[in-house]
Amino acid sequence: MPTSPTGSSRWDALDFGPPASDHEEPDSPVLLDFVSGGRVAVVTLNRPHADNAITTLMGTRLTEIVESIAVRPGIRVVILTGAGDRAFSVGSDLRQRRDMTKEDWLRQRQDFDRTLYTVRQLRKPIFAAVNGVAYGGGSELAQSTDFIIASDNATFGQPEAMLGLAAGGGSPALLPRLLPPGKALQMLMTGDPIDAAEAYRLGMVNEVHPSAQLMGAAVRIAETIASNSPTAVQAVKRAVRLGEGQPTEQAIAIMMDAHWRSAVHPDRIEGIGAFNEGRDPAFQDSDY
Repeated sequence: MPTSPTGSSRWDALDFGPPASDHEEPDSPVLLDFVSGGRVAVVTLNRPHADNAITTLMGTRLTEIVESIAVRPGIRVVILTGAGDRAFSVGSDLRQRRDMTKEDWLRQRQDFDRTLYTVRQLRKPIFAAVNGVAYGGGSELAQSTDFIIASDNATFGQPEAMLGLAAGGGSPALLPRLLPPGKALQMLMTGDPIDAAEAYRLGMVNEVHPSAQLMGAAVRIAETIASNSPTAVQAVKRAVRLGEGQPTEQAIAIMMDAHWRSAVHPDRIEGIGAFNEGRDPAFQDSDY
C-alpha cells in the first residue's frame, strides 16, 4: 500500500487502499453460479479491482441473491467467496463513503444491516471461502456464515477503530464466539489483523488450503453437505443457532424439536433404507 504524503505508516498492516475512482465497474457486483447439478450455489463478490469493497449496490444485490436462494428448495448449500486472489472483501467502500451525508450513511447502514441479517437467517447452510484479505465488513460477512475455510494467504481484521468507528456489522457479538474473547477484543481495539494460520489455530477457520485449491475444497465440502438430507441439515443448523447461549436443557429441548421433525420425515425412511441396501440415498428437497 502506498505511503501517505505525511509519511504515516499507520495503514501499512492493512495491505489495501481506496479503490481507483476511474476503474470501470463490472456488469454485476455480485455473481451467482451453480455447480453439482444446481444443488450448490456459488455467490461471488465481484469487484476485484477494489478488493471487493462493498458499495450500496453490491450490498443490495447480495441481499437479493440470498433472498432468492432462500425460496429455491433445489439449492441445498451456498458458498460465499470473492473474485480474484487478493481479497474476499475489505468491507465498505470508503471512497463511496467519503462524501456521504449523515443521512446517506445511515441509509446505507440500514441496507447493510439487512444484508447481514439475511445471510445470518438463511435456513440453508452457507459458508465462506475466504481468499485473501477479509477486513471490516468483509470479515463480518464471513463471520455471519455458518463456518469459514480460507486460503493460506488469508487475513482477517477489524480496523474500524482506526477509522473512528465502532465495528457495526456484527463482529463485537460474533468474533468473541469464534475466537477467545480477549483476542477478539484485541483485534477490535487495535485494528491489527491475524493471518490464516493464526485464525485456524484459534478456531475461527475450519480449514486452510493453498489459494489455487480453495474453491475445489469448498465445492467438495458443499457436495458432501448437499448429499445429505437437506431437511435434516437445516433442522440441525436451526437447533445449533437457536440453542447457542441457552441453558443446557433449553438447548436440548430445541434440539429434540428438530430431531422429531426429522424422525417423521420421509428422508429418515429413505436414508435408513439406502444404508441397508448399500446404495446412495435420494433425499427430497427441504419442505420447511
